[in-house]
Amino acid sequence: MTTTLQAWGNSQGVRLPKALLAALQLEAGAHVEIGLTPKKDAILVKPVKAPSHVRGRHRIEDLAAAMPKGYKAAGFEWGTSGREIW
Repeated sequence: MTTTLQAWGNSQGVRLPKALLAALQLEAGAHVEIGLTPKKDAILVKPVKAPSHVRGRHRIEDLAAAMPKGYKAAGFEWGTSGREIW
């Protein structure tokens, strides 16, 4: 498979064929690691399988594991400010 380097802003880019991406189960927006082979004679593009995130950048499992032992959540009474009926 042969392709051509193309200008992309101040960089150069290579388009990856759909069949190649499908074989690696990649799609637009996927994260990849780019580097050189040990002999520095080829470019290596490797998929990065990111862990699933619950919200934002953190997983709930990691946040819970970082909590101090014996942690007790404190309650808070907001009170009322109007005619709420609870």
